[in-house]
Amino acid sequence: MPSSSPAASLSPLSHPLHSSRKPGPLRIVLFIVLLLTGLAVTLGGIHNDVSDAQSSPTTWLPFAGLTLALVIALGFEFVNGFHDTANAVATVIYTHSLPPNAAVLWSGFCNFLGVLFSSGAVAFSVIALLPVDLVVEMGAGRGFAMIFALLIAAIVWNLGTWWLGLPASSSHTLIGSIIGVGLMHAWLGGLDGSSGVDWGQVAKVGYALLFSPLIGFVCAALLLVLLKRIVRDQTLYQEPKSAEPPPPWIRGLLILTCTGVSFAHGSNDGQKGMGLIMLILVGALPTAYALNRAVPATATPAFAAVAEVTASGLRQAAPQAAPADPHGVLLEFVRKRQSNPEVLPALAAITDDIAREVRQYGALNNVPAQSMPNVRNAMYLASESIRLLEKEHLPGLAPKAQEDLKEFKRQIDQATRFIPLWVKVAVAIALGLGTLVGWRRIVITVGERIGKTHLTYAQGASAELVAMGTIGAADAFGLPVSTTHVLSSGVAGTMAANGSGLQWATVRNLALAWVLTLPVAMALSASLYWLLVHLF
Repeated sequence: MPSSSPAASLSPLSHPLHSSRKPGPLRIVLFIVLLLTGLAVTLGGIHNDVSDAQSSPTTWLPFAGLTLALVIALGFEFVNGFHDTANAVATVIYTHSLPPNAAVLWSGFCNFLGVLFSSGAVAFSVIALLPVDLVVEMGAGRGFAMIFALLIAAIVWNLGTWWLGLPASSSHTLIGSIIGVGLMHAWLGGLDGSSGVDWGQVAKVGYALLFSPLIGFVCAALLLVLLKRIVRDQTLYQEPKSAEPPPPWIRGLLILTCTGVSFAHGSNDGQKGMGLIMLILVGALPTAYALNRAVPATATPAFAAVAEVTASGLRQAAPQAAPADPHGVLLEFVRKRQSNPEVLPALAAITDDIAREVRQYGALNNVPAQSMPNVRNAMYLASESIRLLEKEHLPGLAPKAQEDLKEFKRQIDQATRFIPLWVKVAVAIALGLGTLVGWRRIVITVGERIGKTHLTYAQGASAELVAMGTIGAADAFGLPVSTTHVLSSGVAGTMAANGSGLQWATVRNLALAWVLTLPVAMALSASLYWLLVHLF
């Protein structure tokens, strides 16, 4: 346990991080190389996808809108790197286990692997929070107003908290921005708040964001206590004294925890931006991105058969005639989440239409450009309707019909919810670039300003081990959590367990940022959405 007094240990010159703040030439070169690589990957990916779709837009407007939207979306991930990825490298940089450039590169590589092997569940759980009618009509002006408003609001708040050195949550900010857009969209449409936001999904995400920091605090504290009982080497419980790296086994442990947190962060946080980027691509270039062209033509007969059997089961449960506008009935259902006798007949009619379209063209890759958005919208609307019906335990449907309906949803999700490899690579690079530029402020806050003593090796390892496990578990359940909140609360937990005490000014600022993030992000995004809708 450190023996120095808080005043001595917290001297502003006690750590090399406080010395030079100018980026070295190597870091500048790395930034330029990564930036050019990201641009090449993004432009090459779009070019290849449009070429494969054999349908190029006749005007430059879609590309102009796409470029602006992608810059903002990747800008959000860049700023996310200031906050969340910087937390992943905080302990290895602060304890001199790795030089800053090496730590950032290694973390970026692990983030890339995490993004690459991510399931996509978190990406589409975030999209499920958005107003369904805006998602279905993503190519319209309000769809892009939604994307611009929520991303710009998130970037503004993230930059503000980063400037103050506060490890605020990018996840928390993004969720608040989505809620703000949903509420304003409902208000502009003359609807109540329950129609603009899926509060059930918000509650599910909210619980994850609320309880994950508590888990981080308690589990990191318990892990540090357990470590003290098992490992008696006092070096582990001392703060870094110089620029020399720690003993090899401690250094290896800290690098391992950094690796795990970076991988878990990529697999969770990276998906949030990926989901929004896919919405942008669908809206700007539907012929290339509305449907998953990787689904093989050999799967078409089975898909059409499942759709036809599902439609038959729905008609048996609700034999009345289909409504005149089944699309409108389902859109009203997913918007208000209130079932009525027309929902099942409408879903049967939409399912029949999907089966007929797919069977007619023989493969998703053969759907003509003019039909692509309509087929995709029908599939997405059917999937959301089934998701809501499942919450009602599918009333009136036979067990076999329920199984068919779930299989049909799985297959249409496979056709509409996909993420190209180049999107994952571009997001991973954006996260890495953000870390390369903005890691210092967050590293100093995590290392020095949470507790009354500097971060020790054992505290850093305990906090990151817990963060790695918590984020990995959340990813397995498709829940977005905050790397920032989990790691910062874990550090606070180790300080409490160590008897070091907490710097209540910093804790108060962190708590204030946590409390204000949601309402401020909601207000910013709602105001921006209102402005963009009225301007454009």
